[in-house]
Amino acid sequence: MWKSISRIKALSIKEFIHLRSDWWLPAFMLIGGAMELLLIGWATSRPITNLPVVVWDQDRSASSRALIQSLENTDTFALEVHLEDMDAISDRLDRGQINAALVIPPDFDRQLVSNGTPTLQLLLNGAESIAATNVLRTIEGLTRELGMQVTLQRLGLDSEDLAGFEPSLRVWFNEKLSEALYTTPAELGLMLEFTILLFAALTFSREKELGTLESLLVTPYTSLEIIIGKSIPVLLIGMADFIIMLAMIHFAFEVPIRGSLPLLLVLAFIYTLAVMGIGLVVSVTSNNQHQAFLLVMIIGFVDFMFTGYAAPVESMPEFLQLVAQVVPAHHWLAILRGIALKGADLSVLWPNVMALVILGLVIGTFSLRYVRRALE
Repeated sequence: MWKSISRIKALSIKEFIHLRSDWWLPAFMLIGGAMELLLIGWATSRPITNLPVVVWDQDRSASSRALIQSLENTDTFALEVHLEDMDAISDRLDRGQINAALVIPPDFDRQLVSNGTPTLQLLLNGAESIAATNVLRTIEGLTRELGMQVTLQRLGLDSEDLAGFEPSLRVWFNEKLSEALYTTPAELGLMLEFTILLFAALTFSREKELGTLESLLVTPYTSLEIIIGKSIPVLLIGMADFIIMLAMIHFAFEVPIRGSLPLLLVLAFIYTLAVMGIGLVVSVTSNNQHQAFLLVMIIGFVDFMFTGYAAPVESMPEFLQLVAQVVPAHHWLAILRGIALKGADLSVLWPNVMALVILGLVIGTFSLRYVRRALE
């Protein structure tokens, strides 16, 4: 047994020596994922401002100027008011130069003072759906407030006269509704999967491409020792990558770690084992590193669709919801968000933890047998 451990140790040291000369791969794992998180977190943690919006004011009254001033005070828009016709608006929308256009009709002020029904025309650039949605929400809020003021004025009432039921709002887990608290943990989970998959997938495919796999197989090492020896660097660098990215989202973007950090690390290790098993199967299946890289991309993008990051799994057809239950990344993101944001423990997360452990055992057993058979 001690002889076997000594051989595994020697093989692992050999892998680290090889990685030192082929430094770009561990550098990509440790730095690439952290830089991706930094950019995603920076982009999503900032409020959306300076959206290009034009206003065609056909009324040019005190009421229309007050409305335009209210739009400027939101700091959401970069307004341009000096337009004279619809052709100019259409040209700006066609060229993608603006996110929206607000058209104030010539009878806007008259409708307000004569108890009429004033209307505003809002044109949105649907090709930029996120920006258009923010424009719509902001203008809907302003017009709703304006409509309430007009109604009270026509009824001759003060806003305090209608004071009554007011809902008490409390946001759990993400008090500021920061988008970064949603996106950065998800990106962390996905980057961890991609990097471990890629690192594991290149272990044997690199040996095949360099023609050194046959030399390795004729050594006194058993297939199990070769697998363990090559897996140890993947596990160590993968866990180091996870710790670096976790520290980055915590200190740079104030993502809390409300639950047990040791529990999170243990479950991250289990998830790393499961993903590494998939990567090793890809590695022995591929004839070269290019094939391994393409297979990793396919597997990663398929898993991405079932994590719930891009679209809620609950909104998918029932068959796809069942498929999501056998994707380790789906359960991992639920565990990561549960521990980090909610402070949940095993009493809450046990269904996802149980699923992750079972998937890890199934994938690990299958990959071990498949890889050993392929090497032998």
